[in-house]
Amino acid sequence: MIFMQFLVILGCLLIGSRLGGISLGVISGVGLFILTFVFGLKPGDPPVGVMLTIIAVISCASVLQTAGGLNVMMKFAEKLLRKNPSYITILAPLTTWTLTVICGTGHVVYTMFPIIYDIAIKKNIRPERPMAVASVASQIGVCASPMSVAVVSMVSILAESHGIGISVGLIDLLKVAIPSSFIGVLVASFWSLRRGKDLNKDKEFQQKLKDPEQKNYIYGDSQGSLINKKFPKESYWATWIFIATTIVVVIFGAFENLRPHFIIDGKTQILSMNLIIQMIMLVSASIMLIICKVKAQEVPSGAIFKAGMAAVLCVFGVAWMADTFFDAHFILLENSLMDIVKIYPWTYAIVLLFVSTMVNSQAAAITAIVPLGISLGVDPKLIVAFMPAAYGYYLLPTYPSDLACIGFDRSGTTRIGKYIINHSFILPGFIGVSTSCFVGYLLVKIAF
Repeated sequence: MIFMQFLVILGCLLIGSRLGGISLGVISGVGLFILTFVFGLKPGDPPVGVMLTIIAVISCASVLQTAGGLNVMMKFAEKLLRKNPSYITILAPLTTWTLTVICGTGHVVYTMFPIIYDIAIKKNIRPERPMAVASVASQIGVCASPMSVAVVSMVSILAESHGIGISVGLIDLLKVAIPSSFIGVLVASFWSLRRGKDLNKDKEFQQKLKDPEQKNYIYGDSQGSLINKKFPKESYWATWIFIATTIVVVIFGAFENLRPHFIIDGKTQILSMNLIIQMIMLVSASIMLIICKVKAQEVPSGAIFKAGMAAVLCVFGVAWMADTFFDAHFILLENSLMDIVKIYPWTYAIVLLFVSTMVNSQAAAITAIVPLGISLGVDPKLIVAFMPAAYGYYLLPTYPSDLACIGFDRSGTTRIGKYIINHSFILPGFIGVSTSCFVGYLLVKIAF
């Protein structure tokens, strides 16, 4: 029966991932229904606190995008890259990683792809080198951003968990995740410097250049440049408000004494970072709406809002379904897996990586697996160290940013191989994630 129930969960994840969009969330609802009505399992608890925090963060980021603040950030990033074209393979992924850390979403990378391609091809650098690792870096940055859904989910889960033996806050997580993911991206970038053949030695590429139309298409004019575009002053205001918001969140996470204190049942309790993040995000969104003259009706039409709300639904369905299964069979899972996880703690990272590959979402993987890891007695320090393993969907070339990257590379060097698994993102993804986890493991020995 347990095996059949697991097949139901696996089937829902696979079908939901294949259909894309909100499908993962709603198909997981079907799995939850089957587990409850067919197998008689008691429904678990939906992750309400996590979802509310995600909604608040997405609301703030969406207002930023509508105000034009995101384009301002892209403009500064493009200036940096065009000033140092010879180092595009190193600077491009570091730029996309930084943008993700600031904005909290890897979707910012779409605007950068045509810019990265234009710089690379005009310097006769194989576009696959900077573009593939830039796509990977934008996703690795998710686990290091105080504004990301994944980090918010992790902080919320750890804050709501009791008896784990150690207090893990936002700052504890970031002081490990930021340097470890940065080093992971840097190592993947240096590896990418020599990947593939140089363009003058690539017979397939040289063959394309023999066709004048193909050559013109490959070396066409720059697309999507923001350098010469002018933005209203309100867009710059929105950028600074958003950056200030990020700083304020980090400050509250670093200094507990700044948070409100309450006396409840004779005991002093500090307001949780979960609620503080929600409040600050809503306040920031309100300030941008008023000061930057944002049309509130246009906010839900933005790409970040749509992607964010889809993420909320995915977290809702996947986490609720997974919690139902794990709660029902916790004792059996505990007896079967606890010794293995304690002896080989890296097996937790493999499970997280595998689930992320299926659900195409770091936040969904975290909300499904981290509570199980805590219940099985996985050291919270290791949960923090192995957080980059939540980015496992680099294994299959199905994620939107990877597909967009392939589309923007007009040279055809960034691609999906004949055997599907041999695509442009798998090696930089493996190097970046494994390095980040290894460095994170070393850092938690120092940071905690």
